[in-house]
This record gives sequence, C-alpha cells and structure tokens, in this order.
Amino acid sequence: MKKSFSTFWLLMVLLLPLTIHAQTQTETLDKVIAIVGEKIILRSEIENAFQEFLQENPNAGDSLRCQILENALSQKIVTEQADRDSVFVSDEELEASLDNRIRYFISQYGSEEKLEEVAGKTIYQLKDDYRSNFKEQLQFQKMQQQIMSSVKITPQEVKAFYAKIPKDSLPFYPSSVEVGQIVLKPDINKEVEDSAIAKLERIRQEIISGKASFEIMAGVHSDDPGSRDNGGDLGIMGRDELVPEFAAAAFKLQNGEISPIVKTSFGFHIVQMMNRQGEKAKLRHILIKPLVTEDMVKLCLSRADSVRANLVAGKLQYAAAVGKYSSDESSKLTGGMITNQQTGSTSLLAEDLDPDIALAVTEMKVGEYSQPIEYNDPRTGDKLVRILYLRSRTEPHKANLKDDYHKIMQVAFAEKQNTYLTTWLTEHISNFYVMVDPEYRTCDNIGTWLQASDKQKAAQKTK
Repeated sequence: MKKSFSTFWLLMVLLLPLTIHAQTQTETLDKVIAIVGEKIILRSEIENAFQEFLQENPNAGDSLRCQILENALSQKIVTEQADRDSVFVSDEELEASLDNRIRYFISQYGSEEKLEEVAGKTIYQLKDDYRSNFKEQLQFQKMQQQIMSSVKITPQEVKAFYAKIPKDSLPFYPSSVEVGQIVLKPDINKEVEDSAIAKLERIRQEIISGKASFEIMAGVHSDDPGSRDNGGDLGIMGRDELVPEFAAAAFKLQNGEISPIVKTSFGFHIVQMMNRQGEKAKLRHILIKPLVTEDMVKLCLSRADSVRANLVAGKLQYAAAVGKYSSDESSKLTGGMITNQQTGSTSLLAEDLDPDIALAVTEMKVGEYSQPIEYNDPRTGDKLVRILYLRSRTEPHKANLKDDYHKIMQVAFAEKQNTYLTTWLTEHISNFYVMVDPEYRTCDNIGTWLQASDKQKAAQKTK
C-alpha cells in the first residue's frame, strides 16, 4: 500500500466531527459509497470533509477526495478492529465528549439560542445527530492509541531524520522566544470575603425557597463567564476534572440537591447536582468572587517587587520562586514556562503570546525579569500581578537541531507514527470485507484496498 498518510491526522479531524454549518448543508448528498466490514461511508462524509478543507486551502485539487476516502477507509478498519478487540466507549465518555463539543459551539455562536437558530435544531437534537459519529471517533482514538502505544522516538532517530532533509528544503523559522511567568493573586481580606459569602447565601436561599430558579440566578449573578450564559451549566464533568474542594462538595449531593457554600481558589460557589453517572456528573454552579480593591492590588505589586528583587540578586532561583509564589497552575507544571497549548512547546512565536506579554518581552534581554505587571486574566477576569522571565530568544533562521529540536522531533515522531500505522493497515486490510462504489474506484490507491479485500474474500470461499 502506498504511504499516503502525510495529512492523516488533519483529515481525521475533518471527517468527524464536522461543523454545524457543514452538517446541515449537505444532507441531500447521502449515498453509501464504501463499506468496511459492517461499517458504511456516506458520500456526504467525504464531501463535507472536502468542503471544510477547501475553506482553508482553496487551491486543493480533486485528488484530495481520494485521500479523504482512503483515510475514511482506514478509520473504519481501525474501528472494526476495535469492535473485534472489545475496545469500547462508555456512555459517560460519550456524553462528556458531546457536552464539550456543544460548549465549543455555544462559545463560537455566543449563546444556546443563537446556536439553535443557526442549526435549526435544539441542543438535544444536535447531540442526537452527533452521538453515533462521536462514539465512532472516540472508539477510533482509543484503538489508535492502543495500536501505537509502543511507538517511541529516540534522539538518535530525530538526528537521523534531520540529516535526511535536504539543506535547501529546511523550513525557515521566524524569531521565537521562551517566556516564563510568576503569577501572584492579591490577598483578600476577611471583610470582603464575608460580603461575598453573604451575597451568595442570599442567592442560595432565593433558589431553595423557590422564589427564583438556579438558571436565572446564575445568569444574573454568577462571576463565571464560561457557564453564566448557560444557566451555570458545566456539562458532564469527571471528579478529576474539578478542583478538590469543588469535587468533594459536588459528589456528596443527590440529584437536584444544592450544596452549601464551597470555597475554592476561584472564589465561592454553590453547586447543583443535576445527574450523577458514576465518577462523572452533570453539574450547575454559581460563582461569586470577592471584590478585589486597588489597595489589595498595590499590596500584591509590592509583594511581587520583593520577589523580583530576590530573583535579580540571585537569592532566589526562578524554579523555586514559581513553586513558592505562582498561582498559575498551568505554568507551574512546566517550571513556570508558558507553552503552546497545541504542541506543548515552550518555543513561542509572537502570535502565540498574549499581546501584552509580546509587547513586554520585546524590550527585555535574555535572562531578565520584568517589573511586576498588573493585568486581568482573559479567562476569568481576575485582577492579577505577574513577573515575566525571558529565558531565550532566537532570531529568524533555518531549522536546526540546537534551536528547533522540539519542532523537528514532533515532525519526526509524526512520520514514524504514520509509517507504523500504514504498516499496521497493510497487515490487517486483508482481514476485512471492503466495497467501494465504482464512482470512486479511479482513485490511485483504492485498487490496493480492493485487491487486499479480494484476497480475503477468496480465502473465505476456500474454507
């Protein structure tokens, strides 16, 4: 089988799930164009993926349809193998995935109402539409991980991969930086905390007495921008996805019950258990954050200035300062370094950075610490203070192992995974019945699939 999986990962993402627009646009194109085992591929699946790809790559040729079909055949074989190996998806995993996708759509369109208007369907209808596709996608991902669990890459392999790239084909990388941050939260005094608790208790009593609904009070009062416009709905969450105090309170509740006030690092909450499913639960909450005053921010800036002074003087190491003072859990896990959330790399382009950080590091020298900077967290709106640390800066350059090892390693690893998966498919394709509509048999590689399948059919006849 020809190795044609260079865009395998991208195309798998395009195939399932599709956007709301694409899902509703091409329903009239449905026709079974291929069968793998007991699974079918519809023309609409291929056309939807093709149109989605064209939106980002308008110059893509018609041959892309063939590659999309071949990748769809690959996905069906992997999921058929998952059925045979009893690799299944639980109802809890499926519902959590659906809820996450719906939340994503709501964030894109602004509200549940707008999403339903654009889709022409209710949230429940959309989830029903996506359920079978999501289940197959999750099963595919599980089986794929199992197939490639043994694939690793060594530094020697990365170097060998780099050595094979013609020097005139090496990519050109723009300037990049490695930036760390120590984030400090202003201390909240007891008087302000008590005021927040009293406000939340009044809200709780209004709900418990039946004078107001949880959803309306969340929409009016909650300080959580991610759930406020959805009536406080957090969707289905696993115990391990929640901060410990929140999880402990939530999983004590019976369906419909509302918790006492819970304090977390985010503020004060009341939680409603909507429906528990083992170690996952559908939850609502209302968050009230204590008011942060200018005096509190000034004290935090002063504290940050003392931390910076010890760093500059060499009395405090950066990693130790991150562990002791920083409240940003995500960068704490990376030694205080900001990472690209998609790749995990600490090497960042200017466009990967928050604009305020990008502007600040422009004036910094490598190894330097910024003055304490007051800012608002874009995710939560919290008033915070940070100290930036510029660990490295690279000038525009051609790819090399010293400056770009992580990037080169990722490409080399993806190629190794693709090669491994191609080999696995080559070895397993003959174990499955494959049918492709004559309309698509002109695709270059489809003949290989059918030949392997024909061998399987012939072997069955001789039994």
